[in-house]
Amino acid sequence: MDSTIIYRFFFVFLIFISPVNAIEFQGKFLQGHFILGKTDPNAKILVGKKEVKVSKDGFFVFGIDRDQKYDLTFTKIIDGKKSITTKKVLKRKYNIQRIDGLAENKVTPPESVYKRIKKENNAIGEARAINSDLQFFKEKFIMPVKGIISGVYGSQRILNGKPRWPHYGIDIAAKQGTMIQSSGSGIVTMAEDDLYYTGGTVIMDHGHGISTIYSHLENVIVSVGDQINQGDIIGTVGSTGRSTGPHLDFRINWFQTRLDPMSVLKY
Repeated sequence: MDSTIIYRFFFVFLIFISPVNAIEFQGKFLQGHFILGKTDPNAKILVGKKEVKVSKDGFFVFGIDRDQKYDLTFTKIIDGKKSITTKKVLKRKYNIQRIDGLAENKVTPPESVYKRIKKENNAIGEARAINSDLQFFKEKFIMPVKGIISGVYGSQRILNGKPRWPHYGIDIAAKQGTMIQSSGSGIVTMAEDDLYYTGGTVIMDHGHGISTIYSHLENVIVSVGDQINQGDIIGTVGSTGRSTGPHLDFRINWFQTRLDPMSVLKY
């Protein structure tokens, strides 16, 4: 057989088999980012050492921590054969954000509310730990409210002059009472009117460990267990909890890993 024909045959063969064997990724390998993966539906996938769910059509999802220091490895196991892929994670620079004028008991809570805060934090953690088979995470998310972005993901917060945890969402300033729409379709897993830090709070499950959180709501108009479609109204903008003015604090998580909402939003 002519060498040119052999080369063409081999090239076509590679094109044919590569989509089957490769893991495809959508998203930037950047600290804080949401990544959608695609693989053989029968494959077992590990992100680092964590096994993730693979949907019947081969989709899986994961997130990169704000302070991820190392490259990510992906292990694919199918029919007893193992292959490993490594992706370089790019680092980001984060802003310093100063917020003054907060009530001192919101910056450093009194001991009398420690039990309440711990209970609420545990409930939030349980909602974020849900690993359902829902597949709404595959949809591109939408901005939940129109307004000015007044706080960005990852910024180091200095509250009343005291350094605190980074901000893990985006703040969207809007008028009190502005309608908030669900960024994606999902199931409501938390609907609270008055949490200590976040006030009116809604958490929604979108499947495979992806959840969204909406905080500081004036009114919460959904209940736990409600199935919500993307764009449905879930509440109104407020200034409840630890807040200095009307805004929505919008967050997205992969289990306990907090992600940059801007990495999933469409415009």
